[in-house]
Amino acid sequence: MKRYILLALLLYCLNAKAQTAYTPTADNLATRENFQDMKFGLFIHWGIYSELGDGEWVMHDKKIPYNNYKRLADFFNPQAFNAKEWVQFAKRAGMKYITITSRHHDGFSMFGTKASPYNIVDATPYHKDPLMELAQECQKEGIELHFYYSLLDWGRADYAFGSPIVNGVPVNGNWDSYIKFMKAQLTELITKYPAVKGIWFDGYWERTDVNWHLDEIYGLIHKLNPAIIIGNNHHEAVKDGEDFQMFEKDLPGGNTTGFSAKSKIGQLPLETCETINNSWGFNINDRSYKTTKQIIHYLVNAAGRNANFLLNIGPMPNGKIQPEFADTLAVVGDWMKKNGESVYGTRGNLIAAQQWGVVTYKNKTLYAHVLNMPQQPYIFLPQVKGKVTKATLMSDGSSIKFKQQPEGVFVYADNIKPDAIDTIIELTTN
Repeated sequence: MKRYILLALLLYCLNAKAQTAYTPTADNLATRENFQDMKFGLFIHWGIYSELGDGEWVMHDKKIPYNNYKRLADFFNPQAFNAKEWVQFAKRAGMKYITITSRHHDGFSMFGTKASPYNIVDATPYHKDPLMELAQECQKEGIELHFYYSLLDWGRADYAFGSPIVNGVPVNGNWDSYIKFMKAQLTELITKYPAVKGIWFDGYWERTDVNWHLDEIYGLIHKLNPAIIIGNNHHEAVKDGEDFQMFEKDLPGGNTTGFSAKSKIGQLPLETCETINNSWGFNINDRSYKTTKQIIHYLVNAAGRNANFLLNIGPMPNGKIQPEFADTLAVVGDWMKKNGESVYGTRGNLIAAQQWGVVTYKNKTLYAHVLNMPQQPYIFLPQVKGKVTKATLMSDGSSIKFKQQPEGVFVYADNIKPDAIDTIIELTTN
């Protein structure tokens, strides 16, 4: 009898757990679908750290005492900031959404918040809220807005950075106070700013043994606005309550940076983020700018793996975007005007990435992005489902010879003039 009672109790607990698991709403699923359609986004790291011109980790890396670092707020006055220029910059590049740092690891809030006086409205001579202006301009121009939010804080006493963790809380801090503070700020970001559709968490990895109260935080966000999608850059498998999965400086399935060793790919929409040079925040000495070809290849490789590409820039402390970034991304935008059909609204992973490139697809059309023309006189697409009825070169619509076999499709490349960036072949199926 005891065995049956224990079994019944176990089944009850499992059922109760299943009942409390996160179930996305129809609005949330629609946001996810639109997110996957957009494919290309602008990541922005901007804060008082920009004044030092040495990246967003300058306080930590240069071991600047918190009370000294806070003085940067006294003369942060980005008079050249123009929300319209930033949004037009993104649109010119062919980007469909913007993700911007609302609060980074230094703890400074780049928005007007009542939860802390350490914010751009109250602590700087600027006394304005750039994120509100950006949110309003994004809504006006049809650009989706997401907020980056750091769970990590190097300065707050209740977070107690560096404190040992015992029983899921920092010994030297006040964890309940910190969780309450984050909930207050997230409530402001979701309820005050128009048309926000995403929250991009970071910093979880600093304390993997603490109780982050993610169930409460995620639950709060989804309660305030069920349509908002949540992602967390924790470098682990997806957790209950998350709506998309991100990969830092790596394509899904890759681990060249060492961040993604535990990032098992789940079933959620995917996003990969990368910097336009080698820095997230403004770095006056970093001139390692990626070329238009590198950026387009990253975007296409992400799309072929069914992921979005979120490309980061670090604006200057005066609020201006470096002209080097604008020039490069304008060329990317021109490429997207001509070839965006093969990226926007597509899905990937229908065919695994090949040595020559990747395949995206939409409805009954496959787009073979040949990034490296093979030495043999054909391009092989394995395990193509459906009968291919036509193959054309996307650049001019000219017909291309092909042969479909049980093992896949052979597209003959002997008469194809390779494109310098991406030779796109359209395959129509029935």
